[in-house]
Amino acid sequence: MHVSLNNKSVILLGALVILLIGTAYPIKAAGVKVKSAEIALLGKDYVLTADIDYQLSEEVIEALNNGVSLYWTYHFKIMERRSYLWDKTVVEKAFRYRIQYHALLKMYRVRNENNGAVDNFSTLQAALDLLSTLRDYRLIEKAEIDDQKQYVAGIKVNFERDALPLPLRPMAYLNPDWYLSSDWTIWPLKK
Repeated sequence: MHVSLNNKSVILLGALVILLIGTAYPIKAAGVKVKSAEIALLGKDYVLTADIDYQLSEEVIEALNNGVSLYWTYHFKIMERRSYLWDKTVVEKAFRYRIQYHALLKMYRVRNENNGAVDNFSTLQAALDLLSTLRDYRLIEKAEIDDQKQYVAGIKVNFERDALPLPLRPMAYLNPDWYLSSDWTIWPLKK
């Protein structure tokens, strides 16, 4: 293919404009990130408080608004640190949320799949705010923690791509706009 000097100049100028626009108006990448997490003693129990940041791509929002339900599973662990072999898992819990849009009602519905609790919201942001804020989630009783041992806690939010409709799954596995899981966030348990 032959490209003239004028076409090369136009291409370079276009690339420069895109680079400058991208720098001035950075595009936030889609994904989920645990912003903060801590475990505190509340009465006789250790409870988790966490803030999670959800950034959904336009493609994911469009699918949601067209009737595709989205599922996230929250995973929690407390592990005993050991100097030999690997850490011992003391407690491991998970719960699952579903968010869906009801076009007839013009409402977003968030359902806790573990206990069946349902909340309705008029905006997607309000629905995501509910998913973003975990407060006083009971993990373990204080009596199960040995004061002489070291422990770490962890949280991970996993987007359930296998729960998507079958025609959408290949795209969800190949397109980074659908990578909506967080990494493990691990921190020491303060007694």
